[in-house]
Amino acid sequence: MPLANITPRAYNRRNMSDPTTTEKLQKLERAVRDLDERVGDLQDLRDLEAAIEENAGRPGFPWEEVKKELDIE
Repeated sequence: MPLANITPRAYNRRNMSDPTTTEKLQKLERAVRDLDERVGDLQDLRDLEAAIEENAGRPGFPWEEVKKELDIE
């Protein structure tokens, strides 16, 4: 049954105790979590691209100087 056809009356407690329903809900939960993570990644990418565009043409910092400042090799 398509999700659009599910009404509160059609989906009662009896259906919620069905193991296949529980499995489907768990799969949906994982899918939503995965999509939420992807949306976050896309937002980060959009922010990075905006920062790159905003700083285009500006001089950067020499990598050796940055490594020394951050005490990394």
